[in-house]
Amino acid sequence: MAEDRCVSCGEEIPSGTSVCPACGADQVPPADATAAFTPVAEAEEAIAAAEVAAGAGPALVVKKGPDAGERFALATDVVTIGRDPASDIFLNDITVSRRHAQLERGAGGYTVSDVGSLNGTYINGERVESRSLVPGDEIQIGKFRLVFT
Repeated sequence: MAEDRCVSCGEEIPSGTSVCPACGADQVPPADATAAFTPVAEAEEAIAAAEVAAGAGPALVVKKGPDAGERFALATDVVTIGRDPASDIFLNDITVSRRHAQLERGAGGYTVSDVGSLNGTYINGERVESRSLVPGDEIQIGKFRLVFT
């Protein structure tokens, strides 16, 4: 039988045991405990290249942030971005304003505009009020970094 160690006293206990026989400590983490994880590293260029290779339409791909790897298709003429759950692209972090930025589709492509956010909107590291996007541009909103494909 495999042995584990008690999370409280360190004594050996049988695998799958929910209570330590030595000290009585509960071996199941509390429901509100934060679980540890190891982030999956993905090549930033590979994300953008995969989108282009798949022939997908315009999108924003989260390169860095809590939702890394998530893809948001840009299917409408105006796309709102913010911490408000009603946003088209919902970025749930305190560094993002409720109404942070928006993307508008025009004849020449997409334009990103800051809509009065507290922390600003950045394109390729430069703070902007409004700017046209080209594939590969990196948009930073709070702690999120999104690549335009």
